[in-house]
Amino acid sequence: MTEFPLPHSSRKIPTKPNVVLPAKVCMKNQSMTSVNGHNENSSRKRKSEDQLAMESSAESCPYLDTINRSILDFDFEPSCSVSLESGPHVYGCLVCGKFFRGRGQHTPAYTHSVDEGHFVYVHLSRGTFHCLPDDYEIKDASLADISAALHPTFVKDEILRLDTNAGLARDLFGRRYLPGFVGLNNLHKTDCVNSIVQALAHVRPLRDFFLGLTHQDVTMIPMSHKKKIKKKLQRHQLSPLVQCFGELIRKMWSDK
Repeated sequence: MTEFPLPHSSRKIPTKPNVVLPAKVCMKNQSMTSVNGHNENSSRKRKSEDQLAMESSAESCPYLDTINRSILDFDFEPSCSVSLESGPHVYGCLVCGKFFRGRGQHTPAYTHSVDEGHFVYVHLSRGTFHCLPDDYEIKDASLADISAALHPTFVKDEILRLDTNAGLARDLFGRRYLPGFVGLNNLHKTDCVNSIVQALAHVRPLRDFFLGLTHQDVTMIPMSHKKKIKKKLQRHQLSPLVQCFGELIRKMWSDK
């Protein structure tokens, strides 16, 4: 029997004797432990399978074949075709090409998806894809061409090869064109402005500067939020006019 001396007393405290359980009780405890462990493993397995199923359903969409690429045009102002409101949460319907505000219930986009049966949308600012009215995000590699048409991006090597590139690209309509040499729409006697834009788009230092930026780099930050953001994130706070010009330059030189 083991003895434990106490610091302030010479009293000896006996330990509890070892209790030997019968063999049947030990086997029962072991079986209960194994059953409990099996149940825990099964529940964990079911949870992981359910989680994978939810992630799979959140990424896939059965309506991608309804997208009509031939009518998509992201050059217009991102404003709702119903309320005429513009803002950070305007979505483009990839079935009919119209723009709608919001994603929740009773919003123009939600109502359009229910009334017209158009289920696939793209967030015109973030570039994320959503299925309405179920309201889940779509992640599919087949949508990469639409993302590139909405917000083109360039890496340094691509910018350096622009002046030597002679290959023709193909747009969403299937038409071939030479990047950087594309026509601009004449919006009621804007041909003179178009000529100036075309000239500026081929000034190499100016062009390379805007091609090196992305849509997120030049997105304007509200004045109320500027004090909460670090200075290193404010390096490309450009005016709306410069933002639109940079986005136009990137679309003119995009080969996707």
